[in-house]
Amino acid sequence: MKRLIVCLMAVVAVMNVAAQSVYDFKVKDEAGREVSLEQYKGKVLLIVNTATRCGFTPQYNELEALYSKYKAEGLEILDFPCNQFGQQAPGSIEEIHQFCTANFNIHFPQFDKIEVNGPNEHPLYKWLKSQKGFGGFDVNDQRGKMMDGMLRKKDAAYDKNSDIKWNFTKFLVGRDGQVINRYEPTANMGDIESDLQMEMNPVLKNIMARRSVRKYLDKPVEHSKLSLVVRAGINAPSGMNRQPWIVRVVEDQQLIADVTNVYKQVNPEMVKRDKNFKNMFRNAPNLICVCTPVNGGDLDAGLLGENMMLAAQSLGLGTCCLGGPVRFLLSNEKCKFFMERLEIPADYKLNYIIAIGYPDEQPDAKPRDASKVKFIRP
Repeated sequence: MKRLIVCLMAVVAVMNVAAQSVYDFKVKDEAGREVSLEQYKGKVLLIVNTATRCGFTPQYNELEALYSKYKAEGLEILDFPCNQFGQQAPGSIEEIHQFCTANFNIHFPQFDKIEVNGPNEHPLYKWLKSQKGFGGFDVNDQRGKMMDGMLRKKDAAYDKNSDIKWNFTKFLVGRDGQVINRYEPTANMGDIESDLQMEMNPVLKNIMARRSVRKYLDKPVEHSKLSLVVRAGINAPSGMNRQPWIVRVVEDQQLIADVTNVYKQVNPEMVKRDKNFKNMFRNAPNLICVCTPVNGGDLDAGLLGENMMLAAQSLGLGTCCLGGPVRFLLSNEKCKFFMERLEIPADYKLNYIIAIGYPDEQPDAKPRDASKVKFIRP
């Protein structure tokens, strides 16, 4: 019997490792029926372990407010009552559901009680925790400091594992079934709402998803897609609508190869260090060259470029804004043939080049310093 239990645990562990998204899991609903989370495919999910006798229980009001506000846009809140923290979720799921509807008028789905830590933890939570571990409490916040102190008294190293720490821990899951973020119970609901909006609003989501791509597939971008990207660019705002930019889109693969040969001759050691080197433009198959008047237009060109990079992102393309190749092209006489092909007017300069292509990497987001933003309020 012991061997059978060990084998079953091993099978469950393998299944958890193999899980690719939240849709791979089944749970029991409030009636005890097994249901697949695949039914929520394409939705934005906020998965919460809850309790009815906790100091954070009033968060049900905030959760219901979020659900009411964003349900039509595709939000689903999945409530999993859990009695593991201070025994604060007693009673049956029927009693819990009755309490929540009577006291907080909730409308989002509740599921059967589960365990989220330990040997009997639900596979869903094992996976969620593997995707986003514990990030710590904000000890500058009074509630965060209180939670940290309480848990550290019980276990000085409580923060070294990914376990759920208390009731009302939340996981934000995107429309693709992947975990976006984890929030501890002390997290500000306004911050959670901002993240929800970033995921549900396609424009905001596109902005947040864009990364500088430096590895590309060996596949040229279709002319139709390049045309869409440039069209989005030239619809950027400009001072007095002067539209001072000039754009050159390079689709000629041989031209890129020829100018790269010049680069190889000048920088043989740099090329040798990069075993994947294909061309001097981060190996991108296509280029967008942005030119501006010699006496200005840089600000307008920046707006143009951002429009194009965001448009490319929405079309499944990667981009990287390059300055180094521009300096090389302008400083090396042997690159004159490349510049001539661009047909840049004499009173214009090559400002920057956008490498564009199908990405062969998925870079993580780099940290952003929110402290540089200050709101001047009345």
